Amino acid sequence: MTKNQGQRTKNSLIAGLIGSAIAFVEPVFALEVRVNPENPQLGDTISVWMEVDNPNQPPTVMFEGESIPIFPSNTSNWYRALIPTTPLDNPGRVTLQVTGDGETRNFALGLRDRAFSTQRITVAGGGSNATELELSRVADFKTTMTPEKFWNGPFLRPTRGRVSTVFGVRRYYNGVFAQDYYHRGVDYAASRGTPIVAPAAGRVVLVGRESQGFRLHGNTVGLDHGQGVLSIFLHLHQIDVREGDFVAAGQRLGTVGATGASTGPHLHWGLYVLGEAVDPVPWRFQGID
Repeated sequence: MTKNQGQRTKNSLIAGLIGSAIAFVEPVFALEVRVNPENPQLGDTISVWMEVDNPNQPPTVMFEGESIPIFPSNTSNWYRALIPTTPLDNPGRVTLQVTGDGETRNFALGLRDRAFSTQRITVAGGGSNATELELSRVADFKTTMTPEKFWNGPFLRPTRGRVSTVFGVRRYYNGVFAQDYYHRGVDYAASRGTPIVAPAAGRVVLVGRESQGFRLHGNTVGLDHGQGVLSIFLHLHQIDVREGDFVAAGQRLGTVGATGASTGPHLHWGLYVLGEAVDPVPWRFQGID
């Protein structure tokens, strides 16, 4: 072997050792994370899917420094968390941290701004006619957290009729901008008596009636779809379900009315995730599983 051949052999051995060392130190993520949508906008629900090697040690999720509940899926070793965003959040960079299988992965998401329309309303006398009873019961309803997942696929339209008020509308009351207000749902204008159906399977956990003190919300039905996902239906004329009933997607809940603080017959459908009202549109058209 010549001197040059020896040097080339030596260089090859060194390069191989360096390549092996690089391959050895390259991170291999046992923890797999999928985020959807990758570029969310205000009002979106962010879905985080996680796969771990050890199902006996579930992952954890932190969003902007707050712990988010996680739930196992029907697929082995996979978990899912849902993160609500609202029109009151600040757009821009948000941080997501997922820990599992002994490692932590950090993600920076860009929460896009979104233009919400505004309304100017003059209220004679000001103030709300809500009772403590309805405010307390609705607040308790929004904390419902059932580990089972009852919905499957895109949500159904809950009633016929045109959309009269979209999600996220901001308002001025008597010329003053309502800082903490946004329209927390979708309104459907329909004639009194139009059927209302469950947009997805769930358990009836709230029934409130105007005659019992629901002066603001009117006749109300609240559904638990599981895992912190809830639907609330306001201003009903007739209620056809009872608390504790389990309903299938498309099953009748009652009829459109104008009870409570309502200027005319319509249905208000609010969709809540972890207690925050989110835009129902992605749940209806794309579906969030």
